[in-house]
Amino acid sequence: MLHSSIIISVFEVILLTIPVLLAVAFVTIAERKTMASMQRRLGPNLVGYYGLLQAFADALKLLLKEYISPTQANIILFFAGPIITLVFSLLAYAIIPYGPGWTIFDFNLGILYLLAVSSLSTYGILLAGWSANSKYAFLGSLRSTAQLISYELILSSAILSVIFLTSSLNLTVNIEYQKIIWFIIPLAPIFVIFFIGAIAETNRAPFDLAEAESELVSGFMTEHSAVIFVFFFLAEYASIVFICILISLLFLGGYTINIMPIIYIYYILNIILDIILDTMLLVYSIINYILTYITQNNSPLNDIDDIYYGVFLDINTFIEYNISNWEYTDEDNILFYLLPSIILAIKSCMMIFIFIWARASFPRIRFDQLMSFCWTVLLPLVVAFILLIPCILYSFEIIPNNILL
Repeated sequence: MLHSSIIISVFEVILLTIPVLLAVAFVTIAERKTMASMQRRLGPNLVGYYGLLQAFADALKLLLKEYISPTQANIILFFAGPIITLVFSLLAYAIIPYGPGWTIFDFNLGILYLLAVSSLSTYGILLAGWSANSKYAFLGSLRSTAQLISYELILSSAILSVIFLTSSLNLTVNIEYQKIIWFIIPLAPIFVIFFIGAIAETNRAPFDLAEAESELVSGFMTEHSAVIFVFFFLAEYASIVFICILISLLFLGGYTINIMPIIYIYYILNIILDIILDTMLLVYSIINYILTYITQNNSPLNDIDDIYYGVFLDINTFIEYNISNWEYTDEDNILFYLLPSIILAIKSCMMIFIFIWARASFPRIRFDQLMSFCWTVLLPLVVAFILLIPCILYSFEIIPNNILL
């Protein structure tokens, strides 16, 4: 019995890790193609159809490269740093709910677990930079560590504002609370702050000061090459994909979809269509009256009336019938099980595109500006919202019950 549980656990880990690594590979391709399009270039287009296999060719090239290590480096920590960074980047995926009940570990303290795992990945960067015995790698690791520790405070404070609305550290509970309204609407300033902190936390441009090529070559991974460089590369993009999924879970409703905006859009379009058809009918009546008056014909043609009352009303009745009878519980259809994951994937892809868009649009800022922006701008703002949100909840008597207990 024990062996079967171990086999199931290993199978679950493999079933989760392989799609994550494949997603990382295709995110790199998407980034290169998107930035090429924004810069009027072609991007990778030779390896595979439309360049879709370029990431696998790059990974194969790095795996086959000769490994070179500094002679004065601490070899154990030099190898341990990239491994720690990659492992803790992948551990966060264990508690993500990809659909109703689709999670490996539905942990009641899931958000606290995410904050702990993300903070531990900083040790891998620090060890890698220090163990290389290189001033560029060491300075890069110091910069990266200071940046990550500073912006973790911003992220955790922004997440605390979300917790005020749900009174739960469980990600599934936070998603289910957004069935009525996504938290991006009442917490729009918090969303902007969280998004800026997420870009800095993942060392992405314009906040990639730890990898400033003009100053520190490649930052903390300057001396790393071949296979262990792949670990850093995978860890960085795995963190990007994860933070985009987390933004979707906390602010964009996760795997849920609210059909009320669709119904509102339908009714608005229906009103506009009725106005257009009534206007056409009025114009036709006027023209028909004029022609009847001129020709002295007392029996005008009713073809357009027949079309209006026959075709358009039939279409209108058909749409209303289908909207009113559309149900989200069609358990016989496989899309019923795949739709939540597809919705989450679409939202995450949108956030990944915005990450790429920010990299292609904004110039890199100085390191002192980065730290000053964190401590003198973002931190006072997020602390102000932490004080404001409970006051609003108390004033309107909408504090979640779990907090009152």
